[in-house]
Amino acid sequence: MLHRKHYTLSEAREMLLIILPGLKRIGELKKQLDDRGYDIYRHAYFGGIGPNGTGKFPPEMEELVAIVKDFAVKGILIKDINIGLIDFPHIRDNGEEVYLCYLLGETSIQYWHTIDGGFTGRLSTDNL
Repeated sequence: MLHRKHYTLSEAREMLLIILPGLKRIGELKKQLDDRGYDIYRHAYFGGIGPNGTGKFPPEMEELVAIVKDFAVKGILIKDINIGLIDFPHIRDNGEEVYLCYLLGETSIQYWHTIDGGFTGRLSTDNL
């Protein structure tokens, strides 16, 4: 197994309600940092070196990192910050480890995919 923590579909749906504000906030923070020219992946302003000349990261970056760490502690994988794509590790009845997949804006967790299948390989949870 790739992951230690696995969610049932109902557990993932319950957890989604708890973390949804954080998922929305990550997108807002990323946009604010992008608008200010801050590269969250390099932890530097575009074209510059170092965080911002003060040795400190912007407060928006600190908040974003805290939320991402909280998701990681919960075993939730953030696949794409820009669109709010996350996965919850799950074990199917046949023992296969897969991901329950959620995209920001969907009403609930309605899809799953294989570990290698990714977003384009999403299937309905009706067929889980």
